[in-house]
Amino acid sequence: MKYIFFLLLVSTGISAQAQGTIPESFFDGKSVVMISTDPGARPVMDWKVLADSVHQSLVQAGGDPIAYFELEQISLSEEVQADFATSFEQRGVKNIVLVTRQKSATSIHVGSFSRDGKILSTTALFGVSGGTWKEASEQFSNLGANVRTKNLLVIDVPEFPTQTTQANPTASQASQRFFARNPLNLEVFKLGIPLEGTSAQTGALSYFRYNMYGKSQETILAEQEAQKSQIQRILETEYPNEVAWLTEAKSNQELIRDRVQFLLVKVEGRESDLKRSMGLETDPANETQTVVKYYIKLLVRDELYIGPEWDADSDWRIALRNFLRNLKK
Repeated sequence: MKYIFFLLLVSTGISAQAQGTIPESFFDGKSVVMISTDPGARPVMDWKVLADSVHQSLVQAGGDPIAYFELEQISLSEEVQADFATSFEQRGVKNIVLVTRQKSATSIHVGSFSRDGKILSTTALFGVSGGTWKEASEQFSNLGANVRTKNLLVIDVPEFPTQTTQANPTASQASQRFFARNPLNLEVFKLGIPLEGTSAQTGALSYFRYNMYGKSQETILAEQEAQKSQIQRILETEYPNEVAWLTEAKSNQELIRDRVQFLLVKVEGRESDLKRSMGLETDPANETQTVVKYYIKLLVRDELYIGPEWDADSDWRIALRNFLRNLKK
């Protein structure tokens, strides 16, 4: 039956742009939609306008999109993702839909909700793409032409949950684990440094951000090597203690066994969003730029240390150097 279903998709002009098949639960279960849109794409559309534009296509395809979020807000950090995942579990969500709008193309992907803190367990999702959001939406809506959906009572317009503890936990549970001070005993144990683009660092959600989606493996590997070289130069002058480079996912128990009790974590997002997620006061009017912030995670206590001073910067090199210098205070 799955093979027949795939042939039907091909006959309607649907092009799968990723591995895997569309989850059967898409036609019989709630979906949460995450939007990532390039501010440089034309015509200009913020994420809520794009959500409103694609909503009917998702419904016509047979889905039940119950809530829309900006992907960048959810993918801020592992802690924020975990809190959102708890909220999705409570609402009975079965599917994650990702809409990625770049300057030259728009893609729509569907995957099963992993029911854990990662939200998605893989980047190998079913997807369609088009030169514009209209083309991608039209392709996706054609899914409903050959499949009978069980999602009957769906909302007519997209819903954007307000920033409450239940609907958007960015400023609640996650922020309680952050401490505006430095950790102790850094000289005793190794500091684990996950390289970007590896399974040790990159969550599946971040892969679908407009500035990440579509990068080739060669580009990712080149960026990893360049990044490691630059981090090493900064560490030589700013961090005197022992480090461990991490290129594959390991459990906390495995890391602690190898004397890695600390992890250096890099997050990127709008400055106001990052501050809010860490329980700090914000000024959304003056903190709209995208910045990089580093912090240290203490594995044995699941505590997150952001340092005594706010040291984020739009340049990750400056942000890292600032953070390491603040560790000496």
